[in-house]
Amino acid sequence: MGGWQPLPEGLPPEVRHFVEQLRLLKDDTGLSLVSLGASTAYSKSSWQRYLNGVQPPPRQAVVALCRVAGLAGADAERHAVRWELAVEAWPRPATAPDRPPGAEEVEGYEDDPTLPWWDRPEQDQAPRPHGRLLLSAVLLLLALLLVAVVGAVTLG
Repeated sequence: MGGWQPLPEGLPPEVRHFVEQLRLLKDDTGLSLVSLGASTAYSKSSWQRYLNGVQPPPRQAVVALCRVAGLAGADAERHAVRWELAVEAWPRPATAPDRPPGAEEVEGYEDDPTLPWWDRPEQDQAPRPHGRLLLSAVLLLLALLLVAVVGAVTLG
């Protein structure tokens, strides 16, 4: 293939390099985007977004592409490292003005538990002190019950 459209202007060098390497890897497979989509858990349109630098792919998509391309070991790990560097540098999308705050994922994302941290709504990232407090209380209660049982068995 190799007839790729130019990458968006202003992409950080890490992102540009990562996407270029993904494109080379995809071209080495000889598969069309439709075939690549059929060989992985990601659709043709998802691969178009990933390979055109519009949206960062989930790590699992990179792993799937490496698998389809026959890469393993150190070669596949290099792509995982490139993914990590690119994800850190990837520009965050602006929120759409017609979407209410806290709306679900940015349009185009599937309802996917692997939704990357950089696109989760900000309210989902708030710390949950009540959850930690409840966990601490439960652990303390279990420790007290354990002490009581051991004491009862020991003292008979």
